[in-house]
Amino acid sequence: MAWWKAWSEAEGVSVTGALNFDPVPDAQTLYKAMKGLGTDEQAIIDVLTKRSNMQRQLIAKSFKGQFGKDLIESLKSELSGDFERLIVALMYPPYKYDAKELYDAMKGERDNATLYVDTALALQDAQTLYAAGEKIRGTDEIQFITILCTRSATHLMKVFEEYQKLAGKSIEDSIRSETSGSLEDAMLAIVKCTRNIHCYFAERLYHALKGAGTRDGTLIRVIVSRSEVDLNLIKAEFKRIAGQSLSSMIVDDTSGDYKTALLNLCGSD
Repeated sequence: MAWWKAWSEAEGVSVTGALNFDPVPDAQTLYKAMKGLGTDEQAIIDVLTKRSNMQRQLIAKSFKGQFGKDLIESLKSELSGDFERLIVALMYPPYKYDAKELYDAMKGERDNATLYVDTALALQDAQTLYAAGEKIRGTDEIQFITILCTRSATHLMKVFEEYQKLAGKSIEDSIRSETSGSLEDAMLAIVKCTRNIHCYFAERLYHALKGAGTRDGTLIRVIVSRSEVDLNLIKAEFKRIAGQSLSSMIVDDTSGDYKTALLNLCGSD
């Protein structure tokens, strides 16, 4: 969607890449940071967290060309723990990264490139969902999956509105009463993403950081996959939900080079 892409680029991106970019000196900096005894973690952070994903791919290509080594494998051999997980995650092209694949799987083949909504079809879809759930004993889960995974976000918003009128309850309440387990979680995630995708990811980050311990896998996946998409918008929702900034919770819950890299990716509050 052209307008959405332009708006996201202007408002939501926390990592924009380097101006006057040249992969050759960046690759040399990384090589020097990992050469010999010890590792210059700060040099790695300064290069990789301040470059766009496309720029990182060019750095990896230059690294291979200059030094005959795979950059990802070199990073893996020099780094460890959550810091390694984060830096290595930054190096994968988006289409190979788990969070991107999961998002693609959730949205299925839906076409979000149009704001046009066929109101008759939206009503028909709402009636189909009602007939597949609340109106019968048991649940026709295939109907729910088909509609939720193949319709555009704007279309689904109209479906949810019509469904509320038909069923006298929200689509979320019906999903909770008609399904369970992983299917319930997946359907509710799709609905939440449809209603407010930034709120969805903000909640994922909040649950990853709150309480004892940190769900580092979730933290890394969301920040890496959204830093060049809409992380600033997610941060605004996070502050509304948590009552404090994402950066402040990262400072409280993480440490060392891992913390520094995360904060660089998040950008300023």
